[in-house]
Amino acid sequence: MRIALFLTCFNDTLFPETGKSVVRLLRRLGHDVAFPYEQTCCGRMHFDSGYRRDAAPLARAFATAFAPYDAVVTPSASCAAMVRGRHPLLARDARDKRADAFRERVDAVAPRVFELSEFLVDVLGVEDVGAFFPHTVTYHPTCHSARVLGVGDRPLRLLRKVRGLRLAELPDASECCGFGGAFALKNAETSTAIGADKAAAVMRTGAQVLCADDNSCLAHIGGLLSRRHGGVRVLHLADILAATAPHPELAAYPPGDPAHASLDPVHPAPDRPREGVPR
Repeated sequence: MRIALFLTCFNDTLFPETGKSVVRLLRRLGHDVAFPYEQTCCGRMHFDSGYRRDAAPLARAFATAFAPYDAVVTPSASCAAMVRGRHPLLARDARDKRADAFRERVDAVAPRVFELSEFLVDVLGVEDVGAFFPHTVTYHPTCHSARVLGVGDRPLRLLRKVRGLRLAELPDASECCGFGGAFALKNAETSTAIGADKAAAVMRTGAQVLCADDNSCLAHIGGLLSRRHGGVRVLHLADILAATAPHPELAAYPPGDPAHASLDPVHPAPDRPREGVPR
């Protein structure tokens, strides 16, 4: 299977390590990954801001760049949703002499674009990817992953198979973090207020790491967590699934270590007998 990585411009400029994690993970599973250098922005920001005419050339470029591949995997639910749901709309709106070719190419490529957890579970058929990450993690389902793509519990199924990882349930997990791309720029106060609620929920879990499948949402929540000095790291799902050792900036959390178990509300600390106290 010819697999291509669609990194997205947000990851390319701010979180390139996540793209490397995707490649490292897929290679560990025995797959080669190509990186087409012709790839550009998917046009999400243009489309959501009402600039469809400017988004259309980007959709054309995407379909051309990824046409040779059997599957396109991306560490962004938001951009995967743009390609699968909006590129066909842009192609149908085309009226120039290349419109038919544009529609045919988009119809062929868009269904082959997958968010990372979809690709692992649905296409490769794996949930245990051989990862080791001895830390407490809580998971935030981003709006585009949950409401648009419908990835469901695929990320959680993958995280549950990671050795050493303890999963802490996030209260009100389905609530938006308030980022929303251009929404955060145009409505900063509202975006911050929504994000503050999400950050407070994350801190109540006692987790060491907040995980999601969109670095854009993680950047927003991570900034608010940093202001609270909560000591919670944010990491993309790919970065955890690619891990085979403790995170260098986090205290290791050995499985079964009761000294750390109270951090995890899902797995509370065992009631150990005290010396000289009958039970």
